[in-house]
Amino acid sequence: MEKNYIAQAEEYYRLVGQKNIEGIKKLLHPDVEFYGPMATLKGKDAVLSATGHFMDAIGSLTIRAKFGSKDETAVIYDVDMTGVSKEFPGVSWMRFKDGLIVRIQLFYDASRILAKKEEIFS
Repeated sequence: MEKNYIAQAEEYYRLVGQKNIEGIKKLLHPDVEFYGPMATLKGKDAVLSATGHFMDAIGSLTIRAKFGSKDETAVIYDVDMTGVSKEFPGVSWMRFKDGLIVRIQLFYDASRILAKKEEIFS
């Protein structure tokens, strides 16, 4: 049977919604890479720091759908982003290595965030 990582991807976003950085830390590969419309980061510490800032900016996160095949997953979600949008949609494509998240790539409309970037991340 083919292994897939849908449950781990869902767990990652469940922990983001719970603002549980210690739980997230256990799911990330030491060489994790993050690619998004506003940043590219490499390494576990950098990704954890950015994830912490993201968690500070959201009120809640709701998973709409999740898909996976072999070592890749996609998670579609909505976040309540304080001061920006109540249902801010996003998609995360993730790749796994050695059972851990080694790549996260986000897809969303950054124009709504850029208008309020200073306010959100200061």
